[in-house]
Amino acid sequence: MSSPLQHQLDQAAAVVRSRRPTAPTIGVVLGSGLGAFGDTLADLHKVPYADIPGMPVSRVIGHAGNLCLGRVGQVEVACMQGRVHLYEGHDPERVVFGVRLLARLGCKAVLLTNAAGGIHPGFSPGDLMLIVDHINLTGRNPLCGDNDESLGPRFPDMTEAYDRRLREVARSAARAEAISLLEGVYLANLGPCYETPAEVRMARALGADAVGMSTVPEVIALRHMRVPVAAISCITNLAAGISPTPLDHKEVEQVAARTRKDFVRLLSRWVTLAATEVSS
Repeated sequence: MSSPLQHQLDQAAAVVRSRRPTAPTIGVVLGSGLGAFGDTLADLHKVPYADIPGMPVSRVIGHAGNLCLGRVGQVEVACMQGRVHLYEGHDPERVVFGVRLLARLGCKAVLLTNAAGGIHPGFSPGDLMLIVDHINLTGRNPLCGDNDESLGPRFPDMTEAYDRRLREVARSAARAEAISLLEGVYLANLGPCYETPAEVRMARALGADAVGMSTVPEVIALRHMRVPVAAISCITNLAAGISPTPLDHKEVEQVAARTRKDFVRLLSRWVTLAATEVSS
């Protein structure tokens, strides 16, 4: 007998498959201001989140709220054009419903993206950072409560939360496209307010290179389901105490738009290489 969560995932998957029956190989999640990639898919079918049972809908500017189904070259892709966040009031298990759906649809790997504040002294707005590890300071975890053993273990190992093979192919994609790809540790806070200068100094002391308000719950859920996952941050602003101007979400969208061309090229190449890696 399936659990309530399994039943919800099956219902949602059935609706998505009715729009495009072909199973995706790679799942993608697009963060604030980064949704343009979803519109580049070949043979594109868009399914609004509101049409998918159980799928929460984002109310944040820069998150279109569509599941984009299509291809990058010959690779079948399911792409979340926007995500929901803990700070919107969603429970952690609702925040990760979308990536669990990607896994349920058959994705062999999921590539995450986000907009983040840079705290490494060498970072500048517009930089792209491959996440090598994370620090979860949201105070929330999507695995709290009863564990569904059919989805994953009670105590999933997070030693290699960001898959080593997917990180390596991200580096290969960056080299192939001649795009600079930095690397670092991502620290997740609950939000929605930006961090104080003291909190940014603390994050740096803890070993973080960038800060944001997403991604980590999704990584935990995917690792729980044993789906390889990796992530790239677009550094859209410098964090409080580093930035010479007050922080503003409009800046996030503007910088993301400025890096759109390189970001789409990198992500397209990453999808192609990742599909070869996970299918071999």
